Amino acid sequence: MTTAQRPTLEAVARRAGVSRATVSRVVNGSTTVAESIRDAVRRAVEELGYVPNLAARSLVTQRTDSVALVMPEEATRVFSDDQVFPGIIRGVSQELEAADKQLVLMLAGSPAGHQRVERYTTGRHVDGVLFASLHGEDPLPGTLARLGIPVVCSGRPLGGAQLPYVDVDHVGGVSRAVRHLIEGGRRRIATIAGPQDMVAGIERLVGYRETVADAGLPELVAFGDFTRESGGAAMRQLLAEHPDLDAVFAASDLMAHAALRTLRESGRRVPADVAVIGFDDIETAAYTEPPLTTVRQPIVELGRAMTRQLLRIAAGEDVEQAFILPTELIVRDSA
Repeated sequence: MTTAQRPTLEAVARRAGVSRATVSRVVNGSTTVAESIRDAVRRAVEELGYVPNLAARSLVTQRTDSVALVMPEEATRVFSDDQVFPGIIRGVSQELEAADKQLVLMLAGSPAGHQRVERYTTGRHVDGVLFASLHGEDPLPGTLARLGIPVVCSGRPLGGAQLPYVDVDHVGGVSRAVRHLIEGGRRRIATIAGPQDMVAGIERLVGYRETVADAGLPELVAFGDFTRESGGAAMRQLLAEHPDLDAVFAASDLMAHAALRTLRESGRRVPADVAVIGFDDIETAAYTEPPLTTVRQPIVELGRAMTRQLLRIAAGEDVEQAFILPTELIVRDSA
């Protein structure tokens, strides 16, 4: 039994009616070849099923045709029921597939993991790096940018680093949610805030504080880390400290889910006694009891927008430093 030989560069050149060198330039992304000739080469490549030698291509172009998505989180967090992470991965994957590039997913939830990511990315094994779920003033994005490696972050980098980022309108979304509670007659509005080493947690708390202050209402705050467990603990804390509260804004849907359960266990009715609003609009938000009112963030589009920005930078284009996507209040039965 014989095995069919893989098409060669010479075969593509013969089919396209051009030289081997011309085929090589087209395959390696050169824009100095006329568009009509590039089209002929592309047709020949497709007809023959030619697969370029990626190792040789990277030597010529100094490109790897791969992009790293770095998440400074433990695997148990990324691959949990928090749909933010798979939403970002999905959006990034869609754009990279359309651009014929590979995704390298890297988790950096420990010091060793962070060092491994730093070695890999500074070694230029990828053409650019996307950062999602940054905590604190992580120096790695700035380090890579200074080395000339394209970088785009999900959320404004803390610490004042002037790097391009894509985010959603956290403050505006929370403000709409809290105003909805106020317009419904709620006056003792608490919040389960997110972690204050993440821009999402910081800005969602700002949105809450600014809105209750404008209405002359008190701040009733407990903190969580966007997980169910922390949401339940924070809700119990709020009930112990402010038993007369009549509404809760939770900075993530998972924390809101836990708040609903804790309120039910305490004998409070939702929304008759306490209204609840979350943030994210994960799939299960419509199936809680009662269905959860929440702030929808376009998380898949965020992943796509980050990737488009990165590819533009890698192509030598200028991009705006901040690209902000809108959020939307989705009203259901819980508030």
